[in-house]
Amino acid sequence: MYRCGDCELADFDVGQGVALSGMNAQVDSPIGMFDSGFGGLTVARAAIDLMPSENLVYIGDTARYPYGPKPASDVRSFAIELATSLVRDFNVKLIVIACNTAASVALSELQDSLSVPVIGVVEPGARALVRETKNNRVAVIGTVGTIASGAYENAVANASREITSEVTLTATACPGFVEFVERDETSGEAVTELAQKLLAPIRKAGVDALLLGCTHYPYLSAVISQVMGSSVKLINSADATALVVRDALATNKIARSVESRERGSHEFYSSGDVQQFAELGRRFLGPELSVAKQWPK
Repeated sequence: MYRCGDCELADFDVGQGVALSGMNAQVDSPIGMFDSGFGGLTVARAAIDLMPSENLVYIGDTARYPYGPKPASDVRSFAIELATSLVRDFNVKLIVIACNTAASVALSELQDSLSVPVIGVVEPGARALVRETKNNRVAVIGTVGTIASGAYENAVANASREITSEVTLTATACPGFVEFVERDETSGEAVTELAQKLLAPIRKAGVDALLLGCTHYPYLSAVISQVMGSSVKLINSADATALVVRDALATNKIARSVESRERGSHEFYSSGDVQQFAELGRRFLGPELSVAKQWPK
């Protein structure tokens, strides 16, 4: 997995946060995380691996996925509802928007309106992308909604200025990728043919680093790497996001002790079919997702 060892919390805007406005968060309160479905489990996996003592609550909005083709106003409304629930119903101390589409349209609003720090996956991924390139030609792939929002163009431009590395970005929507992942079809002729078609503009651009700008896409890494070739580095923002979360918890003084041998608890909720979510999600995340519960929306 990609490690963003140079990332510093000062480089990221995580909102005002509980600790920054009174330090009234409880150390043992969980990290809250939400996504349109299963893709955000890549971020959950990275967070669990990096911060094993932290408690975590994850909501997969499978009743309304995928978010990518939906109007931005609908996605913003869903994100506000999910984030509000995490604060109200689960008393979380920090929220991760583990969905590129939702983060691209709702991050600023949630940072301004909620009493806990809020972190998205867009900015950490963009910074990791800019740090990785050698020829200053990079690309990002995402859902139609994410690419149309322009969030990555802004994030990559900001990262380029801060890291003093002028880059050229090619941004491409990849409709259909999410559906393949949700059907657990992550290899084979059909998905490979789609990848060859969708990634053609990126191959033509001669990039040397490609950001997987949707949390579902890491499950297609083998296919994407095969199409792009070994000279193109694939960037998964999950690890970079987990590092920002760890630093935010430390800075806000709401991290559980890293010396504690007690592993954190992990709860997983779905707005749709909980049995399907648990079965498919377990294949993606691992044994921590032993059971899923219905989200009490």
